[in-house]
Amino acid sequence: MLTIVELVILALASFRATRLVVHDVIADPVRDAVFRWLTQPVQSRVRDMGMTLLSCIYCAGWWVSGLLLAVYLTAAHRWTDANILIHGLEWFAVAGGAALLNRADDTLAEASA
Repeated sequence: MLTIVELVILALASFRATRLVVHDVIADPVRDAVFRWLTQPVQSRVRDMGMTLLSCIYCAGWWVSGLLLAVYLTAAHRWTDANILIHGLEWFAVAGGAALLNRADDTLAEASA
């Protein structure tokens, strides 16, 4: 099971990685290319899900959090420290922390505008 410090660090990393995927200018070329592909006339459920994933900070944050947690658990050889249910709860904790940070960031941005 992860410690509180590990969960906080993973939540902070997830917050930053999610901002990179959804908003940051450095990812604009990749994001624009994907949006061009997703907005082509052919409509499908996969394209709709892709648009939602790349435009919704909370949707992207969920999957970014899971990916970061999986990478951390793999790199640290921590998969066997707890059962899969505990790792699922850790995913919720990391994603929830990142979502709170995103909400705070959005609120501060609105307040300063």
